[in-house]
Amino acid sequence: MPGYVALVLHAHLPYVRHPEHARSLEERWLFEALWECYLPLLGVLDRLAADRVVAPLTLSVSPPLLAMLRDELLLRRFEDHLRRITALAARVEARFAGSGFAAAAAFYRARLAGAASAWAALGGDVPGALLRHAAAGRVELLTTAATHAYLPGLLPTPASIRAQIRLGRRAFAALTGAPEPRGFWLPECAYAPGIDADLAAAGVRFTVLDAHALALAAPAPSAGASVPVRSPAGVACFGRDRDSAREVWSRDAGYPGHPVYREFYRDVGLDLPERELDGEIGPGGARLMTGLKLHRVTGPGPDKAPYDPARASAQARADAAAFVARREAALASIHGAPWAGAPGRGAPAPPILVAPYDAELFGHFWLEGPEFLEHALRGLAASDRAVPIALGAYLERHPPAEVVAPAASTWGEGGFGAYWTGPSAARLWRHAHHAERAVLGALSRRRGAGGLPGRALDQAIRELLLLQSSDWAFMMSAGDMVPYAEARTRAHAARARRLAGLAQEPSAAPADVAWLDALCALDPFLAELSGPALQDAFDPWR
Repeated sequence: MPGYVALVLHAHLPYVRHPEHARSLEERWLFEALWECYLPLLGVLDRLAADRVVAPLTLSVSPPLLAMLRDELLLRRFEDHLRRITALAARVEARFAGSGFAAAAAFYRARLAGAASAWAALGGDVPGALLRHAAAGRVELLTTAATHAYLPGLLPTPASIRAQIRLGRRAFAALTGAPEPRGFWLPECAYAPGIDADLAAAGVRFTVLDAHALALAAPAPSAGASVPVRSPAGVACFGRDRDSAREVWSRDAGYPGHPVYREFYRDVGLDLPERELDGEIGPGGARLMTGLKLHRVTGPGPDKAPYDPARASAQARADAAAFVARREAALASIHGAPWAGAPGRGAPAPPILVAPYDAELFGHFWLEGPEFLEHALRGLAASDRAVPIALGAYLERHPPAEVVAPAASTWGEGGFGAYWTGPSAARLWRHAHHAERAVLGALSRRRGAGGLPGRALDQAIRELLLLQSSDWAFMMSAGDMVPYAEARTRAHAARARRLAGLAQEPSAAPADVAWLDALCALDPFLAELSGPALQDAFDPWR
């Protein structure tokens, strides 16, 4: 009996939109991900389709990312960014012609030209391209919580857990025109007992948990994480394969740390004189990453050799072959577990190795990641021992029967919730819970209101959701972009409370109306949902 491998990518970025700045530094996160990750991923899918390679992929796309990929302002700004970086790449190529960095510089010029060509070919519609691949069976699309909230942090306020799940699914449908997905990616792979009941009530059929959620489950699953189990509420839970994670995630012990791969932390934006950077400089002369990185990992020290794209490409293919061989060996050592389904009740379920990763790893942090991914999928498609499959397709064939209660867990540092609720991020939760009380109070009094009170209530809900994003806690704990995370926390909390108050006023001053208009234009996140579609999301399940 063959086993299965499910490659799962989770695509998410925090919702960032700053029309008040001509060139927002934080908007570059989206622009970099587009040309480094998402367009190359579509290229992988296109090439597999052209070669008739059957290798289904599971891909979760968050509502904040979808909203940004549908935002005309951000799409225009991406095109401007792409033109600027392409011009800088041409200058870098001319500067290093004939040197040891010539091949790397030429590589980036070609990669950016390919990104521009791919962008033009799909008319700037990345979600549409993904939907076409999904319709052809090459991708199974999932979604996640409305703003990628760390759901265990909302356990004291269960109404917000319900709203994050409901609105995540509704937003996906509104932004794509597709039905609400069967699967749901838990933000940060974070689970706590009871969340499965909320997922089940929302219509979610399956999710992915980290391996120790099942290892510490009660009772322990008879087959470990090698086959899915059912939670007490009936949600199918796939376990993350630890070996697959370690081989790809770890920069030091995993594939991305190989000496021939591109070095992420050396960038022409940091290395070249300011006069040669064509204005790609931050406020006050701050140096920025441009994405043009001409060195390879080389070794652990500061001295880095020139990047050789041909050698890195060959290594990516070799690592993909090794990845496939290791999955074949792992599956050969696993025994199936009992499962229920017709026909064949009691037959052993074939094992499945679930390998979930952040989509942005492939291309941004690990430049060669898309090439690795493509050849891993090709290798799996050619294997008769490790067959690629989407999660939903596996469940259709092998619905789980064994019921266990998974343990609280995340895929973050330490395996539990400290990264999102520990000392560095604890101050965020006070703002989130206070703002929620104000918004729910306004909702109880003005639900269904029209005119300005209804608009204020809807926007208060949107601001509350943005405040609950896990990204701000992550930045605080990582010590990265902390002032920005704190500013976003304070801004969304203050707006949510002011809007909740405005929704309950019998009348509004002209200044309040103007402020509301400006705010809705500044933060149009989930503008596709209003009235009952937003307001009933907090209600108890029926």
